[in-house]
Amino acid sequence: MEQSLHSVRFPGETDAYRRSRDRLLKAEMELRRQLEATAALRRALPPGGPVPLDYSFDDEGDTPVDTDIERQVRLSDLFEDGKDSLVIYNYMFGPAMAQPCPSCSSILDALDSQMPHLRQRTNVAVIAKSPIQRIRHFARERGWRHLHLLSSAHNTYNVDYHGETADGKQMPMLNVFVRRDGRVHHTWGSELMFVAPEPGQDPRHVDPIWPLWHVLDYTPEGRSVDWRPSLTYGG
Repeated sequence: MEQSLHSVRFPGETDAYRRSRDRLLKAEMELRRQLEATAALRRALPPGGPVPLDYSFDDEGDTPVDTDIERQVRLSDLFEDGKDSLVIYNYMFGPAMAQPCPSCSSILDALDSQMPHLRQRTNVAVIAKSPIQRIRHFARERGWRHLHLLSSAHNTYNVDYHGETADGKQMPMLNVFVRRDGRVHHTWGSELMFVAPEPGQDPRHVDPIWPLWHVLDYTPEGRSVDWRPSLTYGG
């Protein structure tokens, strides 16, 4: 048997299992290298185009989600002192939709609990096209406590940054902005959504912020081509 990559063994494993596992481990090591290399390329991007206008959003504010207090906040206001990056996720919850996107909601279920950690390093906001009262009502039902939820009902942010198509369809776009010398620039967007995926794949453009699929990828069953998360489950 060829030299193994490490000395860790599990109860009852066979030599055949170890050979297969080591082949997989080499692939995992290469994936780790590729993830690091891709992140480095992303960090090295120069600032993109300056934001064309300082968008004004309807904001739930820092008050509990079951209050009726509202305010306006501009894109530039979303940058806290000492934090010059801003991550914005477009939540597929338009005014014509009977309910929000279940997949987006699954992403935000996980992201909500991570917000206290993320705020130590960066700025994060979630933007939907529905009126802020409707967004707030769903957030209360969902039990979200930490997400900074905004409404783009009265501006063109969604269309300008590909969170909405020309015919009003909502899109799950992730964008990153950076503040440089007093100006806000776009620096990265999840353009993988617009590139044709391999046969049998989803776009996977926001998978890195979506724990659901990563956990399933560890299982023998893996992802399912005919299963998607739901807003609610029976039982």
